[in-house]
Amino acid sequence: MKKLKLYDKLIFVINSLIAFALLLSYVLPYIEPKKFAFLSVLSLAVPFLIIVNILFVIYWLLKVKKQLMVSLVVLALGYSYVFSLYKLSSSKNIDDAENISVMNYNVRLFNVFDWIKDTNLKANMSAFISKKNPDILCMQEYRSDDDVNLRMFPYKYIELTGKKVKNGQAIYTKFPIINSGSIEFPHTSNNAIFVDVVKGKDTLRVYNVHLQSSGIDPAVEKLSKENSENLFKRVSSTFKMQQSQAEQFLDHKNKSPYKTIISGDFNNTAYSYVYKEIKGDMLDAFKQAGNGFGRTFDFKFFPVRIDFVLVDDTFEINAFKTFDVKYSDHYPVMAKVKIK
Repeated sequence: MKKLKLYDKLIFVINSLIAFALLLSYVLPYIEPKKFAFLSVLSLAVPFLIIVNILFVIYWLLKVKKQLMVSLVVLALGYSYVFSLYKLSSSKNIDDAENISVMNYNVRLFNVFDWIKDTNLKANMSAFISKKNPDILCMQEYRSDDDVNLRMFPYKYIELTGKKVKNGQAIYTKFPIINSGSIEFPHTSNNAIFVDVVKGKDTLRVYNVHLQSSGIDPAVEKLSKENSENLFKRVSSTFKMQQSQAEQFLDHKNKSPYKTIISGDFNNTAYSYVYKEIKGDMLDAFKQAGNGFGRTFDFKFFPVRIDFVLVDDTFEINAFKTFDVKYSDHYPVMAKVKIK
């Protein structure tokens, strides 16, 4: 430190604080939000912390300073975090006839309130889904809309709530549905739904999970007007609700006798307690076969992945893609999986 200029000393202090925050975040998936909600909020910032620490390493490397070791060591300790943020994977040579394609998409009410100024949005979304032609389509924030063409799917299960705009979750599929149901979360319109479908000789359980949202508007001008204390309390309260919802969901899921696919919008990142609990021993399709940052939510400051496709070990994951189409505040994702 003595050989550093005043400016670099200040940079190093900031570097040390950011590195410590990232180090602290490594334990977050093991901390229950109900007990330490104030720490759980940090999980939202993990992508930012990883990126900034990488930039600090580059900064000190260019200056040929040993201070680079602080962030480098912290990044090395959490290498699994770093590599879950950005993936360099490649899809395998696959026979689509043997694969099941699963698309997850938070459709944001099909833009009913014109958040996105695009008069052709519904037609474009319909054309996009038709072109990608998934075998199973799980949608959150779904509402019935005759302008959205989903007639390619012969089977569907939908659960809607609300008065002014009825909305909820939907599963559309090309496979016959032999059973379906809803897991109702208390004190909220969010829920999880499921269908049991028949694929050849196999019966598959498909879950569509939508955990509690904090209701934060990610627009810069809206965030700047938020009271930081109220924002913190709201997110903390949301994370506690998410934990209860995840526990309720897992109680249902653990009783299922079938091969299982979980698709959904968790409204939390892959560095959170609820993600760790729901994932358990299941495989994350992005981690297995994804590319790039895997951003699924339109957040302006750094890539955020809150939408997931998980499968149990009876499946082999052959492909995964996040589609950069702006028809919602979420980006659709699709996995191709094969029954072993």
